[in-house]
Amino acid sequence: MRACASDLTRRAALLAPLGLGLAACRSQTTAPYEGGWLGTSHQRGHLLREPSAFTPSLTKRCAVAVIGGGVAGLAAARALLRAGIEDMQLFELEDEAGGNARGHSLAGMACPLGAHYLPLPGPEAREVAEWLHELGLLRSVGGRTVADERHLCHSPQERLWVEGQWFDGLLPPAERGSARERQYRRFSQLVTRTSRELRFALPSARAGWSAGHARLDGVSFAHWLDSQALDDSGLRWFLDYACRDDYGADSAAVSAWSGLHYFASRHGFQAPGEGQAAEREAVFTWPEGNAWLTRRLAAPLAGRLQPGALVRKVEVLRHGVEVEVQHVAAEPRTERWVAQQVVLALPLHVASRIVAQAPDALTQAAAHLGQAPWLVANLHLRAALTDKPGAPPSWDNVLYGPGVSGSNASALGYVDAMHQSLRPVPGPTVLTAYWALGSGDRATVSRQRQALQDEPWQAWSRRVINDLARAHPDLAGKTQRVDLMRYGHAMAIPAPGVRGHAALRALAGPATPRLYFAHSDLAGYSVFEEAFTFGHAAGVAAARALRA
Repeated sequence: MRACASDLTRRAALLAPLGLGLAACRSQTTAPYEGGWLGTSHQRGHLLREPSAFTPSLTKRCAVAVIGGGVAGLAAARALLRAGIEDMQLFELEDEAGGNARGHSLAGMACPLGAHYLPLPGPEAREVAEWLHELGLLRSVGGRTVADERHLCHSPQERLWVEGQWFDGLLPPAERGSARERQYRRFSQLVTRTSRELRFALPSARAGWSAGHARLDGVSFAHWLDSQALDDSGLRWFLDYACRDDYGADSAAVSAWSGLHYFASRHGFQAPGEGQAAEREAVFTWPEGNAWLTRRLAAPLAGRLQPGALVRKVEVLRHGVEVEVQHVAAEPRTERWVAQQVVLALPLHVASRIVAQAPDALTQAAAHLGQAPWLVANLHLRAALTDKPGAPPSWDNVLYGPGVSGSNASALGYVDAMHQSLRPVPGPTVLTAYWALGSGDRATVSRQRQALQDEPWQAWSRRVINDLARAHPDLAGKTQRVDLMRYGHAMAIPAPGVRGHAALRALAGPATPRLYFAHSDLAGYSVFEEAFTFGHAAGVAAARALRA
């Protein structure tokens, strides 16, 4: 670990866009708790940037190779197995499949390393719903779909810290008849009207694409809100929070289509007093987050899942697809695999590096998409926090306002891993704090990604604790360990012009023979339903091609 005094100017420049300043830097070398970075080193993925004289030790064959073990790749593998295609291999760079939906255990308590909930699927998410029925999370009763309440988020679900007090829900409070309340109602009406005029769905491809969608996609969400005279600070904070929560970037960075899609494709937007209960959409959640789901997708792949496998090259040939694999985990070795079909379930910027003679659409899409970095911090507390007045401790706890040195521009609050336990007496727990670092122009995001890569875990844990200490002054004294996960390219940002880009439509349509793309990037943003649906479709298509 480098001392803070070294490389001071460069470090200050990296931290400036985060609003973190040098105060955090001065205290980064000491911490009263243990901790560290989790996951594989970013150097493993960066091997793709280095030239390599690939000399495989042996050649193997399979019917289908799935490259990438996130939600899309796992869904593709499931579809292949369901179609009877057992001669299949899945290659995953990390040591555990799951992508952004992996889990962790801290002091014997499960906690998430990424995505931590799944809303009840809407009517368009048919493949997701079918799988949830298989798992027993959904069942049909008298013609109605009913969720297993044991897996739904327990109340109280969410609260917001505002000026020394906790408030129920995540909307900043508004007095009856105030200008803020009027803007809440105005935005609610606009969401309802836009939903009536334009269809929205999840997955989004099932809503179709019209000139109206394209107009919304052509401007930023912030610009659209300005055009509607929606300028209340509380409303704008909430909408920024919603965008950062789903897309990793704020309303100035994402399109108006994506900002409205967040509400219109799910449960709408309810102003206070207008169906407030309906705003709390039911969500599945587990202490380990969506790792509960991805581990069940991965379980049937024993013997077919190869973790720690870096795919260096994919080349479509006349009679098959050659896949060059470098195993970088426990037993380093190189292999050449020849598959009849390949499902490429990778972020598009990675896919563009490894596909030989990459199609123009892939190159264009990769260049057009920006990615948001994320930080996930799990804090083990030796005892329950002393709570402040207002709404009781909840599953999701968010702090309103600019935060410490502006850090709230990135921070998204925390979830309590023990909330689902329903224990009668509060005690030790793990809090999972999320920071989305994708706001700003590409140069700013790049600097924030570099800071995430370069700064030691002590500096980042201190920033997280300092931000949450606004609501929990006793947090630092009760923290025993902080384990952090960094994602340099966590998710695609649906910036203006992304969702309607012709390159994404081309990749989501008929694929190059023998090669099928499957990733949430194809939708221009990252959520479970998009990834699962693309993966399922690619797996079905590959199985069908094998039988043709």
